Amino acid sequence: MTAAGRLRWRRAVNVTMLGATGVCAAAIASVLLFILGYLLLHGASSLSVAFFTELPKPVGEVGGGMANAIVGSGKILGLAVLFGVPLGFLGGVYLAEYASSSSAFVVRYVTDLLNGVPSIVIGIFAYSLIVLKARHFSALAGGVALGMMMIPISVRSTEEFLRAVPRGLREAALALGAPKWKVLATVVVPAARDGIVTGILLNLARVAGETAPLLFTAFSNRFWSAGIDQPTASLPVMIYTYAIAPYEDWHRQAWAAGFVLLMLVLAMNVAAKFVLSRSPLRAGR
Repeated sequence: MTAAGRLRWRRAVNVTMLGATGVCAAAIASVLLFILGYLLLHGASSLSVAFFTELPKPVGEVGGGMANAIVGSGKILGLAVLFGVPLGFLGGVYLAEYASSSSAFVVRYVTDLLNGVPSIVIGIFAYSLIVLKARHFSALAGGVALGMMMIPISVRSTEEFLRAVPRGLREAALALGAPKWKVLATVVVPAARDGIVTGILLNLARVAGETAPLLFTAFSNRFWSAGIDQPTASLPVMIYTYAIAPYEDWHRQAWAAGFVLLMLVLAMNVAAKFVLSRSPLRAGR
């Protein structure tokens, strides 16, 4: 084959592969747009002020809302952050700054295994650990279950962003005589703060739609739940309950709740992108 023939062949392969990747990207984007459009069509039209401010109506009655589920989801996710993020953050600090090669391998391997555990198994574990001993469902049990799911991602994201901090910053602070813990607290962690916050937001977006663990732990409640030791409603469980019910009005509210949940997840992803775009680690690359 002549040089001109090889050049034409390379151009043809390049155009073909570029077109194939473009088609795949368009197909992926179209799936997301289809889901958003379908939820917008069925869910957004069912939204009302009552949906955000009222409690569910008794079975068989039309109307009501999911104010208790919206507040309950926020409460459970807040507990999950309090339980999972500190453990994951400290684990990531250990991997990035203190672990030897052998111990780092073990911790990363265990973390990856935990990340692969099905959510329903984590729900059963939290049920056995908290619900059976307390003899009742609670928001605390739901927060612990979701917090356990957040730990592995918190560990790996914290480790990666701490490792992205330039070594020169550590060496300059150590050269001034600062102890290592103070270097971490005042130099390294603040430099990686935006990345760590991004990881937390993406982590929240991942667990916000989990249903199986909450069925075993927080369960549900058609009324307001005071404190964290009572059964608590959440949007994913309410969507599941309403979607399988034989009432048309419940189906309508399930679509509305699905749309609200998707918008919350989308907002967290957009916020994570915005925070990461302002990170000095990314700007310095």
